[in-house]
Amino acid sequence: MKRVRTQNKFLDALAKRVLVYDGAMGTNLQAMNLDAAAFGGEHLVGCNDHLVISHPSAVEAVHRSFLKVGVDVIETCTFRANRITLAEYGLQTQVHTINRAAAALARRLADEYSQPDKPRFVAGSMGPSGKLPSMSDPDLSNITFDQLAEVFEEQALGLIDGGVDVLLIETAQDILEVKAAIVGIQRAFETRAIRLPIQCQVTLDTTGRMLLGTDINAVLAILENSGIDIIGLNCSTGPEHMREPIQILGESSRLPVSCIPNAGLPINVDGQAIYPLEPESFAAEMLEFVERYKVNLVGGCCGTTPEHLKLLVDRLQERLQSQRKPVVIPRLASAIQAMPMQQQPPPFLIGERLNTQGSQKFKQLILAEDFDGILSIVRQQMQSGAHALDLCVALTERGDEVELMQRVIKTITPVTPLPLVIDTTELPVLEAALKTAPGRCLINSTHLEGGRSKMDAVLALARRHNAAVIALTIDENGMAKTAQRKLEIARRIYEIAVNEHRLEPHDLVFDALTF
Repeated sequence: MKRVRTQNKFLDALAKRVLVYDGAMGTNLQAMNLDAAAFGGEHLVGCNDHLVISHPSAVEAVHRSFLKVGVDVIETCTFRANRITLAEYGLQTQVHTINRAAAALARRLADEYSQPDKPRFVAGSMGPSGKLPSMSDPDLSNITFDQLAEVFEEQALGLIDGGVDVLLIETAQDILEVKAAIVGIQRAFETRAIRLPIQCQVTLDTTGRMLLGTDINAVLAILENSGIDIIGLNCSTGPEHMREPIQILGESSRLPVSCIPNAGLPINVDGQAIYPLEPESFAAEMLEFVERYKVNLVGGCCGTTPEHLKLLVDRLQERLQSQRKPVVIPRLASAIQAMPMQQQPPPFLIGERLNTQGSQKFKQLILAEDFDGILSIVRQQMQSGAHALDLCVALTERGDEVELMQRVIKTITPVTPLPLVIDTTELPVLEAALKTAPGRCLINSTHLEGGRSKMDAVLALARRHNAAVIALTIDENGMAKTAQRKLEIARRIYEIAVNEHRLEPHDLVFDALTF
């Protein structure tokens, strides 16, 4: 019960005032010029995460330097402490040990500096795995969604056991990996019978896109209703290049927004990365973000020092949260961009040519495994004005629908800005599609013809993977023929989806089958 109360204190504090996170762990450790012995040997030099075991006083010194200047939240020294990145140092079996030790160290210090009117909190840092699951290149994406979820679940368990207040997915570069991390964290919550806030921060380049091209509107559409509590940006650039995406989040997000930039865009000087933004300029820009865009949490990433954060704390002076009135637009998303579900002018057009049940040409291309031909159809539908692409790969001639669905999605998602409408009657195929598609999908479709069981399974998958759903006005007695019966069935589906499975009302697209 103690940790549940701590979690509530974090959310309570966030609801009242702007919270300030600490600054850089990595660059401040680097400035100490630690020798090989501090890391635990030559083979571990550069593994900052292992310092919580081999030389915890160095990590403690960084934490204290930020707590002394008044930050509200310190991040654990676990940015690369997952099984995949720790394997580079032969430490893949010590994931739980390292994460728990790092969290316990930060917890002890946060408690030491906490006061009744100013509690201090601990964020469990979870950086990227180094894999890019959205890519079709097998050398870069040789990991499954479930394997990634397991990697982040393992790390989350160590952080939870060490006593963190919030789990922080940060510096995310592939939106599909973010989705897997969220699922993994939620599994860890189930294992430990606890629920902590999840904060998710992606990193954008100077063009405003993630590494694989995802823009901020797509990020918001994909993540906002995925079970996270805070959304934001960190790393990669200084605040000057975050201005436009932060404005979009401030105007559109229903979740609290965080912004944790570098101390400017790094400059290479004699082989070393130098961060040019001085504390005064950094604090001024972050204060402007809070005032103009109503950002809820701020802090510093690479290159930021206690001096940067002291000025920021002083400028904010326990500033109360400003109320935002976001403009909510129901949207789907590809791996690249978001697509409003209500087009102006209407209608929302779904391209139907990627359907083996309706297109002989597409069926032949699937049988021949002609993926260049499939991409040609995708481009034709884009040119014809489609807003989304219906995808069905069911074949009586082949029994590998799951594999086919995964291969087609991997092929088309890197090249199309259009979201996918997943069209299958098979639950394993639907689940595989939702785990493979980086964007926010629309499920085609569900109904009550066979009773509750299958609909419940579809809606559970939709909730877990933040998909929208087409609902047909069909129940156990068949397709509704009158307006009254159609409305009765639609209301019943709505109650099940919204009240039981916690989908948003705008996640539902009702097909009244009037034709």
